[in-house]
Amino acid sequence: MNNTKIKVGFITISDRAARGEYEDIGGPAMQKWINNALLSPYEIDSIIIEDEQSLIEQTMKDFADNKNCNLILTTGGTGPTTRDVTPEATHAVCERIFDGFAEQMRSVSLRTVPTAILSRQTAGTRGHSLIINLPGKPDAIDVCLSAVFLAVPKCLELLDNSNIQIDLDFVEQEF
Repeated sequence: MNNTKIKVGFITISDRAARGEYEDIGGPAMQKWINNALLSPYEIDSIIIEDEQSLIEQTMKDFADNKNCNLILTTGGTGPTTRDVTPEATHAVCERIFDGFAEQMRSVSLRTVPTAILSRQTAGTRGHSLIINLPGKPDAIDVCLSAVFLAVPKCLELLDNSNIQIDLDFVEQEF
């Protein structure tokens, strides 16, 4: 595949934001963080959807299989409520799960937020796409991306020979 420009998909999972009752703050927070972290050119695709497992699965499949996103970041749906089904959807569509991403995100988050133990974000791959679930709050998104992002370029390289450059000063400063 060896794209010179990668494609990043951003999926906000929120009933209220999808219905327009609540401003999406997670999606813009992910996009801002990626904009600061990536030095390589990239394209984006983004969507806001409701907390429905079948819809989340369908959207992840579409972003991976049809829209050819190298990296897919989700925000929302990782908590303990019955409507929080993003991890289940991720497990259903991924061929491989990378527990280290989830372990690292929770470990780093627990340093400042005791309730981070309740977060169920995960990560895995589908085809040539890396999917990472993130919490819904912008501060938590920053913490979690900073905790795992140094591994992302190598993962993408191994998946499809992508060669992306990141701003190490930004990523390491955030971490």
